Amino acid sequence: MERILIFTGKGGVGKTSIAAAHARKSAEEGQKTLLVSTDMAHNLSDIFEIELGKEAVEAAPGLAVLEIDPNFVMEHEFQEVKRAINNMLSSPQMSAVDLDELSVLPGMDELFSLLKILQIYKTKVYQRIIVDCAPTGETLSLLKFPELLSWYMQKFFPVGKVAVRVLSPISKKLFQLELPDQEAMNDIERIYAQMIELEELLRDREVTSIRLVCMPEKMVVEETKRNYMYMNLYDFQVDGLYINRILPKDLENAFFEEWIGIQRGYIRELEGVFAGIPVYHIPWFDSDLNGIAGIERIGEVLGDDIFKVRDCIRGEEYEKTGEGYCMKLYLPCAEKGDLKLHESDSDVIVKIGNFKRNIPRPNVLRGYAITGAKMEQATLTITFSPQ
Repeated sequence: MERILIFTGKGGVGKTSIAAAHARKSAEEGQKTLLVSTDMAHNLSDIFEIELGKEAVEAAPGLAVLEIDPNFVMEHEFQEVKRAINNMLSSPQMSAVDLDELSVLPGMDELFSLLKILQIYKTKVYQRIIVDCAPTGETLSLLKFPELLSWYMQKFFPVGKVAVRVLSPISKKLFQLELPDQEAMNDIERIYAQMIELEELLRDREVTSIRLVCMPEKMVVEETKRNYMYMNLYDFQVDGLYINRILPKDLENAFFEEWIGIQRGYIRELEGVFAGIPVYHIPWFDSDLNGIAGIERIGEVLGDDIFKVRDCIRGEEYEKTGEGYCMKLYLPCAEKGDLKLHESDSDVIVKIGNFKRNIPRPNVLRGYAITGAKMEQATLTITFSPQ
């Protein structure tokens, strides 16, 4: 069975090295493996000490490495969409340089990176795909983008098709605007269908797992806890925590004694928050971990069964009750005062801090209204009763 493991964490915590160690270990088990970087600041070439291009390169037997360039993917696989965007943005005041700069709108990097991963997954060439993601905030943007874009397209796409059919002949003359032609709209329709596939793939707990990487330091610990909370808000499966750069306990040096004590405190805190999820302890190695030999040193401390499908707490569940239904959202580390809850005719809207999720109501709840909500034991329970 194919597996996708996505590694993320605060910048500088060593997620790329740990992702690379998993990829190497997977290949050693005889599984054809692809290590993919979606971070625009790629450094897989530095770790493996090889030169990488726009296509996957074999770094070791059974292990290929790819640094995704979303602009390259768009240019070679979604040219019609780019042409439509350029035409819509064109005006006498814009130069060709301006069009090149604007051809990728905000969020498009995430879209084309994920579409590339979906494309690779569907080929079934690799048994395991290991994804080295950008730091936390960018990874959240990456993972939630398919749901967000499909939500907007579902709301506005029918209007878009009517606009193409009715307004296209006159739009350029009246508004100096050229809407996408039918050829481009076919690409957009194809992307919409792929958004649904991406959502299902990212939330398929038999295939996709999120692995968080951190260090036992205050700022990193707090961001990791928030990251875990947001991943559950969007119903992604987090089934592993890697605490990196742990100082050895037997250091006979007074200078490090206080640091070791501080690290122990943060490790206990993380183990409490991530109870029920495997927690891996990665020591602070005494040298740089570059090249295959360095990556293998990390692999030696990871243990076995690191690719196993685990049954972890689900972020979103529905239950039938005597009065109607309830929806349960597991939101570890969320404070009651930080939660905001709204509803519309078709969505339940949950907001925590700067992150908001529009959760489409299942069809069975379309005739129900929210009648209560409570936060207990890290779980938000929303009750629905017939209108």
